[in-house]
Amino acid sequence: MSSFRRIDRPSPNHGPRAADARVELLILHYTGMPSAAHALDRLCDPASQVSAHYTVDEDGTVYAHVPEDRRAWHAGRSSWRGAGDVNGRSIGVEIVNPGHEFGYRPFPPVQMAAVAELCRGIVARHAIAPADVLGHSDVAPDRKEDPGELFDWPGLAAQGVGIWPTPSQADDGPVADADVAALLGRYGYDPAGPRALLAFQRHFHPGTLTGAADAGTVRSLRALLRLTGR
Repeated sequence: MSSFRRIDRPSPNHGPRAADARVELLILHYTGMPSAAHALDRLCDPASQVSAHYTVDEDGTVYAHVPEDRRAWHAGRSSWRGAGDVNGRSIGVEIVNPGHEFGYRPFPPVQMAAVAELCRGIVARHAIAPADVLGHSDVAPDRKEDPGELFDWPGLAAQGVGIWPTPSQADDGPVADADVAALLGRYGYDPAGPRALLAFQRHFHPGTLTGAADAGTVRSLRALLRLTGR
């Protein structure tokens, strides 16, 4: 039983998954709108042509929009590990936050607790690998920034959702020797995108948002590859 209030707020914006599709990705977004009401109205408006499976409000309330066996329309043009149609193989969770355009701010602890509880259920039901719990910016780095550098990815990983790198001596090495684009591609990013490294930093090295390959960023990337065997 959930510790948080759950409200059904159906969206008409969804379709069937392909017959051979398997849910293998969990994509986290921020709503990026002035208020939760604006976001919920848009996600449930047939004219918007967008949706998600769930929205988590700042007070921890979870809104259910689309059944998990249906294809919600949340990721847009995106890819991961060389494959497109992210919508067809993912669950999408929107997290209420005004985003970079409307006053980006930290995510409240109660909201993060609700996100963790919801996502633990999702990854268990679909056997989603920790490394395939992603932000919208990971799968669409040239278009998106969410959920952004203030999102508590390490705290979420500590609660059993996603992965967080802890570099060790095994991840040391001269930055000049690292083919960063190749390493990003091995992990899952589209290495041809000019903002792929910045998206990686937003998720895994948020203290450095330069889009440049500094030593700490490269160590974190090497640590992830070592942890996942990619």
